[in-house]
Amino acid sequence: MDIGIIGTGNMGRTLGEIWASREHKILFGSRDPAKGREAAAQAGHEATSGSYADAVQFGRAVLLATPWWGTPEAILEAGSFQGKILIDCTNPLLPDYSGLALGFDTSGAEEIARAAAGARVVKAFNAIGFKNLRNPFYGPLKADAYYCGDDPEAKLVVAELAREVGLEPIDAGPLQNARLLEPLAMLWVYEAFNQNLADTSWKLLRR
Repeated sequence: MDIGIIGTGNMGRTLGEIWASREHKILFGSRDPAKGREAAAQAGHEATSGSYADAVQFGRAVLLATPWWGTPEAILEAGSFQGKILIDCTNPLLPDYSGLALGFDTSGAEEIARAAAGARVVKAFNAIGFKNLRNPFYGPLKADAYYCGDDPEAKLVVAELAREVGLEPIDAGPLQNARLLEPLAMLWVYEAFNQNLADTSWKLLRR
C-alpha cells in the first residue's frame, strides 16, 4: 500500500521505516527537504520524500505525525484529504508537556477531522512510545494499539497496519473516543518523564 507520512520526527520515521520493511511504499512529507531525504534514506526500501501535499497525494493512507503546535498549519499546507485514510497519531499536548490543550468536550482527532475535510480519520499509535514500536513485545505479550474512528473500512486498514508493527489492535469505538485515548497518552507521557517508565506500554488483560 502507498503510505504518505506527514512529519519526520520520531514517530513518523519509526512507523515509516517499519512499514517500508513490510513492503509498503512510503513517501515522507516534510517542510525541510533535507530532513525528508534523510528519513527516506533511513527507511530504505525505495522510500521517497517530498512536501506535505506530495505525501497526501501519494498515499492511500496518510500518517499525521506532527507536533500539536504545528498540526493546523501542516493540514493547511497538505491540501485536500478527500477520501484519504488519515491516521492521526498526534496528541494535543501543551508545549511544555505538562498537560493537554483540549479537554473532554472535544479531542485533537475531532479537530483534525473538521480541518481535513473529507478525510477518513482514525486515531491510532498515539499512546505508545516510538522506541517501543521497534520492540512491542513484553515477554509473551504484545503491546496494545488502541484505535478509534467512524469509518469501518479505514479502521480495518489501520488495524492491519498495527499488526504489521507487532502490536495487538484494539478497537476503541468511534472517533469521539479519542477524548479518552489522548488522556491515556498524557498519562504515559507523565510516567515516562517523571517515573522513568518510558519502556512501558498499555495492555488489556483478558481472562
